Amino acid sequence: MAKLIPERPGADDPGRGRRLGVDVGDVRVGVAISDPDGLLATPVETVARATGRRGPDGPDIDRMVEIAEENDVVEIVVGLPLMLDGTAGTSARKAADVAFRLSRRLGVPSRLCDERMTTVTASRQLTEAGIDSRGGRSRIDQAAAVAILQNWLDMRKQDVTET
Repeated sequence: MAKLIPERPGADDPGRGRRLGVDVGDVRVGVAISDPDGLLATPVETVARATGRRGPDGPDIDRMVEIAEENDVVEIVVGLPLMLDGTAGTSARKAADVAFRLSRRLGVPSRLCDERMTTVTASRQLTEAGIDSRGGRSRIDQAAAVAILQNWLDMRKQDVTET
C-alpha cells in the first residue's frame, strides 16, 4: 500500500462548491458539509460504520453517497488519523479506504487531511458546552468531522488564494 500522507489544498482545487467532511471511526462515521463558498463547515449526521476494508460497500458508504449527491459536493475531505509520530496505522488505512470508496462512487476527488487530536478537541469542546460525552458520542463524531472539514476550508482559503 502507498504511503499515506496528509494533503493540502492546491492547484487541483475543484473550485466553488460544497465539500463533504468525514471522520471515520470503528463504530461510527461523523459527517459534515460546507456551504457552497467553502467558508463554513456544519454537522450533518453520524452514520453507523458497516463497511470493512475488504468486500462490497455497505450501508454507511451508501448513506454518505446519498448525502454527497443531495448536496452536489465537489470534493470529499476525510480525516487521516495518523499516529502522533506521523506514521499511518490501521485507522489511517480504514480512512483511506473510505476516501477511495466515496471518490470512486461519486466521481469527485477525495483528500486526506491530518486529523490528529480532532476527536479529543471536539470532545473537550462539547464537555465545556455541557454536553455529556457518553450520551453525546454521535455529536462528538459530527464535531470531529466539522473540525476536519473546517481545517481544510481554512487551509484552502489561505493556500488557494496564494496560488
